[in-house]
Amino acid sequence: MKPAFQLQQASVHYGRSASPVRALSEITLTIASGERVALVGANGCGKSTLLRLMHGLLAPSAGQVQRTAAAEQAMLFQRPHLLRMSVQGNIALGLWLRGRPWRAASALALSALERVGLTELARRNARQLSGGQQQRVAMARAWALEPRVLLLDEPTASLDPHAKREVEALMEEFANSAAAMTLVFASHNLGQVKRLASRVLYLEHGRLLADLPVADFFDGPMLQQHCPAAHLFVKGELV
Repeated sequence: MKPAFQLQQASVHYGRSASPVRALSEITLTIASGERVALVGANGCGKSTLLRLMHGLLAPSAGQVQRTAAAEQAMLFQRPHLLRMSVQGNIALGLWLRGRPWRAASALALSALERVGLTELARRNARQLSGGQQQRVAMARAWALEPRVLLLDEPTASLDPHAKREVEALMEEFANSAAAMTLVFASHNLGQVKRLASRVLYLEHGRLLADLPVADFFDGPMLQQHCPAAHLFVKGELV
């Protein structure tokens, strides 16, 4: 099976001045299909930029990015963008744009809402939902597209504890529901990383400083030996 992502010396620079902002610097990594990868690091370290690069929303300023399932990816943002229409319509529209007849798209949208427990809100204006409900609608919209790769940028950061648990449970369910679904997510919630990830990437100032299995990242001696900054981050002592 081909890797889901292969990045070779990939960099992203913003601005055209003599000193551009280096959002990502020479990232080289491979993510296998079916992996669950968490991106961690302080604000501004490059997590969101890396996700957008992998999803094709950004082009690399240098280096290469290869995506095996580029046409079968979905991405969720910290604040989902929902159109001023019904919840069902927000999901059906993406399917219709993919070529499904509207009636079939609407039926599948209802199935997706049932999957996330929001069938009763199908006809509500999506903009009127709570933050947790909107994120669950975004999860339903992604699931309806049957992606092989799901990218998530801080999907529970602005939610209350109950909504966080609901969205996290959906992440777990979606990852288990499809053979070899690849899950890549950015999170500041280290407990969530422990529960959902099999591998952790630690970024700092746009550089990838640590890439370890989740057990080694949190409990093994390798992190302290090879990346003291990441070790301090896990302990909550990073300056």
